[in-house]
Amino acid sequence: METTTTLLVADDHAVVREGIRSLLRLAPGFAVVAEADDGEDAVAMARLHAPDVVLLDLMMPGIGGVAATRGIRAASPRSHIMVLTSSDDEELAFAAIEAGAQSFLPKSTRGEALLQAIRHAAVGESTLHPSIARRILNSMQRPRRPAADPFAELTERELDVLRRLAEGGSNARIAASLSISEKTVKAHLSNLMSKLRVTDRTQAVAFAWREGLMRGKD
Repeated sequence: METTTTLLVADDHAVVREGIRSLLRLAPGFAVVAEADDGEDAVAMARLHAPDVVLLDLMMPGIGGVAATRGIRAASPRSHIMVLTSSDDEELAFAAIEAGAQSFLPKSTRGEALLQAIRHAAVGESTLHPSIARRILNSMQRPRRPAADPFAELTERELDVLRRLAEGGSNARIAASLSISEKTVKAHLSNLMSKLRVTDRTQAVAFAWREGLMRGKD
């Protein structure tokens, strides 16, 4: 009897999720057991369904794809995380791999190639598209910053906020855990992102993990 591969599809664009569902309907042996349109929901659905494969967009609302990758890895360790992305951000790609993504494909991947990658994922084999591999190699070979503390400019409170953000916390959860208002959380986030020279929450999370702020949290 043929084994069915269960999937979670996480993307904030409904048309992308529908396109993937339509593709999977054409091939036997696949079942989409859940969908998510933001990072928090992706982690929750992975915890609930423990799918064989998670198809995950990196550029999602909420905690973002990198933090969602780490959350899914913790919530459902058996799930193979396959990133599907339109981003050409090398650092973001590297951060996703560090966070636990096992396969990495651009959204321009043709249908049959995607199906083959999912089949490989179901038996524990990773797929890394050549263009993604080159970008990750470029990121790894780029000269790293000097050994100086990359978080030296942050206050203790900003560090607290960044740690909780990197652990997957929403503004509301961060505020509750630190006994401050959400408005204050937003102010701290704005300040720390300016100091770290990152432009959004996803980049801040990637920076925190990559630069060792969360060491020991795995």
